[in-house]
Amino acid sequence: MTRIRIVLAEDHQVVRHGLRMLIDSHEDLEVVGEASNGIEALQKIDELNPDVLVFDISMPCMNGFELANQIRLEKPDVALLALTANEDRAYLNELMRLGVNGYLLKRSASSDLIEAIRTVYTGKKYLDQDVVSELLDCMFLQRGPKTPNTGAEPTEREQEVLRLIALGHTNKEVAKKLDISIKTVETHKSRAMTKLNLRNRAELIRYAASKHWIRNE
Repeated sequence: MTRIRIVLAEDHQVVRHGLRMLIDSHEDLEVVGEASNGIEALQKIDELNPDVLVFDISMPCMNGFELANQIRLEKPDVALLALTANEDRAYLNELMRLGVNGYLLKRSASSDLIEAIRTVYTGKKYLDQDVVSELLDCMFLQRGPKTPNTGAEPTEREQEVLRLIALGHTNKEVAKKLDISIKTVETHKSRAMTKLNLRNRAELIRYAASKHWIRNE
């Protein structure tokens, strides 16, 4: 029997250990390597040449967006399965744009993970049933005409606020990280999105990716 060779990229050791035990309990699946961050994941992919990478989006050193982009450039034959707690459709949309093969929520059943791995291994797409409607929404996001760009550039602080928000931080978390008030965060965010003519979170994620703002923290 040909076994599907898998690398796990997850920064929480307990979660990673549980995933390994679950996956290795199936005869046709084998975890050949583990990584606690994006950089380690790239090294494991290069060293082990697995069939599937199961990865979290929020990881230190290199997040899931950058990791997926790098693997698509360097190892296009590796199937990518994002396993995340984040249900934001902007994240789903960006991962699909980057060529990720599957998207599964961490609250999904164990059987769903096994099915997802087997599905992406065959070259097919796998989407968590709870987020399928979100992907459809992304396809029809506000088709109306955009207003002209103001031509003004966001300040460095405004860019930093947008970058942190694009990484998934809440306004409260951004305020704490930058030592400013929540109101100031909201003001910076609003001004920057107006200057850049960004109408929603999905457009913000795409813009952040295009500007390489989505970086490790």
